[in-house]
Amino acid sequence: MSAITMRELTKVYPGGVRALDALDLEIADGEFFALLGPSGCGKTTLLRTIAGLEVASGGSVRIGERDVTGLPPGKRDVAMVFQDYALFPHMTVRDNIAYPLRIKKVDRRSRGSKTADTAEELDLSGLLERRPGQLSGGQQQRVALARAMACHPQVFLLDEPLSNLDARLRLEARTFLKRLQRELGVTTVFVTHDQAEALALADRIAVMEGGRIRQVGTPTEVFRRPANTFVAGFIGSTPMNLVDARVHGDELAVGRARLPLPDDSHGRVTDGERLVYGIRPEYLDYSPTVVPGALTGEVVVVENLGSVSLVSLDVPADDTGADDSGADDSGAGDAAGAERTSVQVVVPEGGEPEPGDTGWVVPRPGRSLLYRDGTLVTATATAEVPAPRAGTAVRS
Repeated sequence: MSAITMRELTKVYPGGVRALDALDLEIADGEFFALLGPSGCGKTTLLRTIAGLEVASGGSVRIGERDVTGLPPGKRDVAMVFQDYALFPHMTVRDNIAYPLRIKKVDRRSRGSKTADTAEELDLSGLLERRPGQLSGGQQQRVALARAMACHPQVFLLDEPLSNLDARLRLEARTFLKRLQRELGVTTVFVTHDQAEALALADRIAVMEGGRIRQVGTPTEVFRRPANTFVAGFIGSTPMNLVDARVHGDELAVGRARLPLPDDSHGRVTDGERLVYGIRPEYLDYSPTVVPGALTGEVVVVENLGSVSLVSLDVPADDTGADDSGADDSGAGDAAGAERTSVQVVVPEGGEPEPGDTGWVVPRPGRSLLYRDGTLVTATATAEVPAPRAGTAVRS
């Protein structure tokens, strides 16, 4: 068993910088687990602490049945692939792969056999006599992985191993990594700041901020039901729309629109309460003509993303005199006195508006979220809802 268990794990650097703040985390045996977050959130420090390259200031790390908190890296039975691969430039590919086996004093014959077998698995057999400087970025990455695999460790630790590759190689390497991990069944912890990588590769994701874990869940869970506004704004190729709203009976005042209150929010919110309304651009439908109950605004930016476009609209945030529902003149969504708020919607190819157009956007049923004080109040999304797709035109 090679599950990883961390309890109250803390790392404080000289000067009082708290990189890890009493983290509790469990990673299952054989799981592909991603640590995701912005630069400086503590994800690489956490990985290095699991590896033993950083000494924990408090708490514990267990790998399988062993408490490895006080053990040096060589005694933890883990293998790490670094962002820059850290290959020895004067050694051949063969010697780079065999190096950790040599350190472990594996005999020459066994070392050669394991090196050849590992190289064959990663399609490196024809490159064994080359040096790293004679390899492409993708080949260097495979050599680094082969070196990690050769010792058959309990745990793989990957520190942004794809970040030095170009976009096409990164996609190919992503597929390769996922297949390799499934075949080996080795517990793998993968650090990345790229949300697409985390969503595509991981069985589960921990989203980190400021040395703390803000949410742990499957890619589907963190995408569809972000636990707080930080995760909502961070996860996804396009950030979630987060707009101030106010409860009015069975409706939400969002900008000048009145949207239905989610069914499962009844009894959890109070009339007049200010909340944050969240919905992803992929779950909004755009219409160039009037749609009752839709958010309306002026198109200000159209970003071509290939098969879809991301459209940004300026939506009036005040609701002064919009109806007789009893809303006060301050309006819903009037954050910090703002008169307009930005809302983004994904529009399919061929349906793009022009800057300056007026557009209407309609939330899809069951896709909106409500947040109170930055924390999820309720959500209508369920596991049965289909995966996100580009918005479609709404017919009035």
